[in-house]
Amino acid sequence: MTDRSSLSPSQVLDRVLVLEMVRVTEYAAIAASRLTGRGDEKAADAAAVAAMRAALNQLPIDGTVVIGEGERDEAPMLFIGERVGASQNGGPRIDIALDPLEGTTITAKAGPNAMAVLAIAEEGGLLYAPDVYMDKLAIGPGYPEGIVSLEKTPTENIKALAEAKGVAPGDIIACVLDRPRHEALIRELRGLGCGINLIPDGDVAGVIAVTDPETTIDIYLGSGGAPEGVLAAAALRCVGGQFQGRLLFRNEDEKARARKIGITDLDRIYHLEDLAKGDVIFAATGVTDGSLLDGVKRWKTGRITTESVVMRASSGTIRWVKGDRCGDPPLIVA
Repeated sequence: MTDRSSLSPSQVLDRVLVLEMVRVTEYAAIAASRLTGRGDEKAADAAAVAAMRAALNQLPIDGTVVIGEGERDEAPMLFIGERVGASQNGGPRIDIALDPLEGTTITAKAGPNAMAVLAIAEEGGLLYAPDVYMDKLAIGPGYPEGIVSLEKTPTENIKALAEAKGVAPGDIIACVLDRPRHEALIRELRGLGCGINLIPDGDVAGVIAVTDPETTIDIYLGSGGAPEGVLAAAALRCVGGQFQGRLLFRNEDEKARARKIGITDLDRIYHLEDLAKGDVIFAATGVTDGSLLDGVKRWKTGRITTESVVMRASSGTIRWVKGDRCGDPPLIVA
């Protein structure tokens, strides 16, 4: 759990930026929502990217995207290393981790838990992670540090968590991405009698779910995108909990990409503050209805309503923001 006594509000992350980050994720979510259920993942993602970029470029910051949607040659996506903001070479220098549409397939199929997600920190505060897979392990706040570890087997982690919670292993509920690569993990968990919440996509929401008692989820296990791991860690830095991640490489090309951005220990286990350190702001707006946030609603009157959450590590503050506006924001391109 984060020790907030060691955190002080950043002089760079002004309080004004807390609500500005909500505006950025709102714009991306509203843009993506126009493609909900239309079956076009790329179009939904592109709409969210364009809106988020436009909103970021209105802010008085000198921002660098450290977690984005690929390399420079994949533009017009918000690529790693892209500079954003209206005050470059003069404004506050911040690192940005983003996923304009966490859950592109979800949005295309009108499924649950799609979100627009963003985290910011002072320069150097967020891990510059390559776009590879990451083995992830997360639990909520209130447990002794180190009670679970990627160095342990899933069975060992479940038993340790159950003992700390004062329940049987079969009473633990785990969240796992529904992927063929997790078949062995799912069998192992079910062999212990665990309940498993299988999610089709959106592992940022899956990790955050361990911090909310209402979800009844105790632990998140399995592999997903490394960029999403940094975003999830940023959220946990604000609300408490434990997170570990280890990069997974499928080939030599992915290892070379990691070395190119300065990662030399390819087997390292990253802890929460290795991924997101110092003061951090995390914001998310629902695109479709989910366990964390309601999705964008378009009413016959022409009004658009949104639900967002914004968190700050230094204060431990969580704000739930309801938006109600008349029509699409002007920054959203039709």
